Amino acid sequence: MATDSATPAAILQLGMGFWGSKTLLSAVELGLFTELASGPQTLEALRSKLGLNERGARDFFDALVALRMLDRRDGLYANAPDADLFLDRNKPSYVGGLLEMANNRLYPFWGGLTEALRTGKPQNEAKSGGEDPFVAIYADPKVLEEFLRAMTGVSLPTAHALAAAFPWGDYRSFADIGCAEGGLGVAIVQAHRHLAGVGFDLPAVGPVFEKYVEANGVADRLKFQAGNFFVDPLPQVDVLIMGHILHDWGLDQKEALIAKAYAALPKGGVLIAYDAIIDDERRENAFGLLMSLNMLVETPAGYDYTGAECIGWMRKAGFSKTQVQSLDGPNSMVVGVKET
Repeated sequence: MATDSATPAAILQLGMGFWGSKTLLSAVELGLFTELASGPQTLEALRSKLGLNERGARDFFDALVALRMLDRRDGLYANAPDADLFLDRNKPSYVGGLLEMANNRLYPFWGGLTEALRTGKPQNEAKSGGEDPFVAIYADPKVLEEFLRAMTGVSLPTAHALAAAFPWGDYRSFADIGCAEGGLGVAIVQAHRHLAGVGFDLPAVGPVFEKYVEANGVADRLKFQAGNFFVDPLPQVDVLIMGHILHDWGLDQKEALIAKAYAALPKGGVLIAYDAIIDDERRENAFGLLMSLNMLVETPAGYDYTGAECIGWMRKAGFSKTQVQSLDGPNSMVVGVKET
């Protein structure tokens, strides 16, 4: 029953939330934040450099001011602090790669969410029998490098949080399973100089990984190992890390990967699985739940999961000591220790 204090404001804000989202995504696509990283600019200068029509430019920039992505003082537009740090393509802290992918791929595919909910089938390039998008990505070296760079950008805050949160002093070696460019491994070995690490991924990733690791000056302690984690043996190390891996797959494959990790680890070895872990009551981590819907749109069987679910899978595989620990934002890790 409606009350005098009830308003539709929150409903309308959520329902029309794509307005603000697409405004930010277009700003990233246009390189707005990178352009402003060099200093404040007038409306006309900024409009001209970005090639925008006069009609919508002022509203576009001022909407970003209202969304706290830009500042405006004395007629000059400038990046807000967070945007300057994380949305300037020239900074190593850039996380816009994920937003670029969201703009180019996820935004149109999410238009098919209702159909995905009715059919349980992906709504991406594979929807009508097209090529698996990841096959195309891995087949083109340039596209692959751009994709892996995007994965590094979005994962770096979690990588640094994991490097600080786990007791690495108790271990000597680790492997990042599905390592992409190597951002996680670099963050860990830079923070803990006694460690040696392995990046494990498909062969095509190797050159990109090695270039990134060399550029960060840790090639002596971080090596690449090519392999398919469903087919090939996992690296023999003290700690195995699966970041943003388990949520790509259905239950049988999740359990198979965890069991394979258990078999590969020595006594006292550790498996770390991190994702946008959903809270056990499934009420609070909206990002994790929405990420799970993204897996519905993007994959044949993937979904995100709660900490309790992951602990159950780990215990089924044989891990007897398990815990969930928060990392950054919506991301948490589930840690399993092989005690016998």
